[in-house]
Amino acid sequence: MLKDQDRIFTNLYGMHDRTLAGAKKRGHWDGTAGIIARGRDKIVEEMKASGLRGRGGAGFPTGLKWSFMPKESDGRPSYLVVNADESEPGTCKDREIMRHDPHTLIEGCLIASFAMGAHTAYIYLRGEYIREREALQAAIDECYDAGLLGKNAAGSGWDFDLYLHHGAGAYICGEETALLESLEGKKGMPRMKPPFPAGAGLYGCPTTVNNVESIAVVPTILRRGAEWFAGFGRPNNAGTKIFAVSGHVNNPCVVEDAMSISFEELIDKHCGGIRGGWGNLKAVIPGGSSVPCVRGEKMKDAVMDFDALREVGSSLGTAAVIVMDNSTDIIKAIWRLSKFYKHESCGQCTPCREGTGWMMRVMDRLVRGEAEIEEIDMLFDVTKQVEGHTICALGDAAAWPIQGLIRNFRDEIEDRIKAQKTGRISAVAAE
Repeated sequence: MLKDQDRIFTNLYGMHDRTLAGAKKRGHWDGTAGIIARGRDKIVEEMKASGLRGRGGAGFPTGLKWSFMPKESDGRPSYLVVNADESEPGTCKDREIMRHDPHTLIEGCLIASFAMGAHTAYIYLRGEYIREREALQAAIDECYDAGLLGKNAAGSGWDFDLYLHHGAGAYICGEETALLESLEGKKGMPRMKPPFPAGAGLYGCPTTVNNVESIAVVPTILRRGAEWFAGFGRPNNAGTKIFAVSGHVNNPCVVEDAMSISFEELIDKHCGGIRGGWGNLKAVIPGGSSVPCVRGEKMKDAVMDFDALREVGSSLGTAAVIVMDNSTDIIKAIWRLSKFYKHESCGQCTPCREGTGWMMRVMDRLVRGEAEIEEIDMLFDVTKQVEGHTICALGDAAAWPIQGLIRNFRDEIEDRIKAQKTGRISAVAAE
């Protein structure tokens, strides 16, 4: 279990002062100019050594991503864009950082931008986050007033401007290239890659897009050292991580703990256990709505990190843990997710545009049991035709929950179809 002195986010619950003065008291903005004085290469090397992997879902090594940015400018400016479009159902970690600990993010933006040779950064904020925008903008204004942003930011000799951009509430804009399109004032539709953003991103210039949590942990890592951060979690799964646990636990919460904590410890220590006890656990979605669900009995001993969850047929994603007990109609729950992905598809790629609606309509019939047994395999087959055949990962995100359902709860789907045929359908499913 993570000790209090090792927590990076010391105001996750808003118990303390979130102003600049409060942040400084808790150790933020301490020696920022000294960190920047180490130079670009040293900072990037330190980030690589820390083992930090992107906290937005894909888990790509952060230091490596930064190193793709050009060392010498060819005349084009470089940009850092922070992805604060936290729209994955179940995920609510970045909002707590922006609402209660915004200075961790702002200081991280300055240091990360310097490390990539960027004088300008944009924070792209989810459309629904109104209060978060107010808190973040107030914090940015404080930093400008205190000389921590702008010309000679924090006395480092580096000129740096930070802008907040509010989206309009489209899930697709959480995909990095769709986010860049939206930021440029165009429709939020993903771009083909290559070119990757590091070669041609925002306004055709070298750009890195990072998640809020990935950037907010940077100053603390550089202050306390890469070895300190790498000391948490298993190899290749380093550091501390914010977990957002919702659903059928006694105390749903957002909590920071070490990577590779066991699922059982996470739930018992922080969430007061499963509602109705461990015997009542039916399924868990361990990383936000786009990753496959896992049966409760397989999840109990699982370790919460990128590699271990892949072994149980799922993924850590954003570490948004959705817990479902035996009262859950799992088929209906996954139908609800497929409805969400159908609604949020941008329609650019045919497999996703047509496939998400098709999958949702079949799921609709499975919920009611008004389908044939053969349709289960047909549905699985269609998810395979969508997965991996689209420009961005929304197609995968729509396919994986359904694949997880069929792999883990096929018996329930078949039972419902048989019960419907014999006229014994339960009242729950028939709603």
